[in-house]
Amino acid sequence: MELISRTAESYLLQVAGQYPVITITGPRQSGKTTLCRKVFADKKYVSLENLDTRQFAREDPRGFFAGLPDGAVLDEIQHAPDLLSYIQTIVDDDKRNGLFILTGSQQFEVTNAINQSLAGRTALLKLLPFSIEELNASLAGVSIDRLLLTGFYPRIWKDDLQPAQTHAAYLETYVERDLRQLINIKDLGLFQRFVTLCAGRVGQLLNFNNLAADAGISHQTARNWLTLLEASYIVFRLPPYAANISKRLVKSPKLYFYDVGLAAHLLGLENELHVSRDPLRGNLFENMVIMEALKYRLHRGRRSNLHFYRDSNGNEVDLLLSLGPDLYPVEIKAGMTINRDYFKGLDHFAGNFPLPYGRGLVYGGDETQQRTGTSVCPATRFHVLLAELAK
Repeated sequence: MELISRTAESYLLQVAGQYPVITITGPRQSGKTTLCRKVFADKKYVSLENLDTRQFAREDPRGFFAGLPDGAVLDEIQHAPDLLSYIQTIVDDDKRNGLFILTGSQQFEVTNAINQSLAGRTALLKLLPFSIEELNASLAGVSIDRLLLTGFYPRIWKDDLQPAQTHAAYLETYVERDLRQLINIKDLGLFQRFVTLCAGRVGQLLNFNNLAADAGISHQTARNWLTLLEASYIVFRLPPYAANISKRLVKSPKLYFYDVGLAAHLLGLENELHVSRDPLRGNLFENMVIMEALKYRLHRGRRSNLHFYRDSNGNEVDLLLSLGPDLYPVEIKAGMTINRDYFKGLDHFAGNFPLPYGRGLVYGGDETQQRTGTSVCPATRFHVLLAELAK
């Protein structure tokens, strides 16, 4: 497969002319290195995964930077966070924009270090795996069940890899390498069980007490481990919408995975038939659509504007997009045929909030419709609807 263009490319080119440093975080194997080497092909590339390079950078940072007079792409900066204070001094003296491009796979650790050393000097980008928008030309004849099974890690698509083996290897590498850098977990089997239990709760309200009890760990350990999974871009918490209205709204977030294929793998799904029969298929579909909305924002250098809505009476909208002061509710349904019940949550929401942009329904079929006040679109065309709303 030829190199797939990323929607983040234009944003990176823009900020390279405005900031001396660009920091790209994202999951392992989300394509950060490939993106950097394509967009910044004239920059020297240095991987801090390389033990010799890392040792040189840590032990003799001045000598290390003396060999990089025109800056560089520094890959996996979390391995040598002390370099950031040297970069601060260099860019303050040099005054050139686009000098250093930094990447990292641990969002909290990298972001905290960046905020301490490079506040105001760096543009930030979160790069997630491929979006449906980016893969569009490659998706002819690919079913929804195949998408849910495969997920969106670039290597699977570029090298036509088997999803089951690739996801298994990904998790093994994650547990063996990244996790041990973040925390000392004595019982890795227990942690792996915890991750699997998280997959079983995809698209559901997060209940720490239940999760901890099922995993056989303390409430605090469950909180700590979930924070770790967030920090390394495995799970994503979708916050509830909170407004000053009289109705009581839920305060718990909903749990999703940054890559739906990883969640499907953890659920033990090995082929499309398994996906089609799984009781959590609708939740996985919802996961995929919500990640599409997140990727649309993050890959353009914007922050997440995503929430969900649920009140104490069980009225719910799967996804709320904040558009300035306004809200755009989106109902997500995996079914291929549009059903009147699909609009129930949207109708309730419209009775309580003004909706100047209308509302959306994203479903598993392939027909786009414009109903009264509601844009109906297939999951594979959601990015087109998002682009309309961004105008």
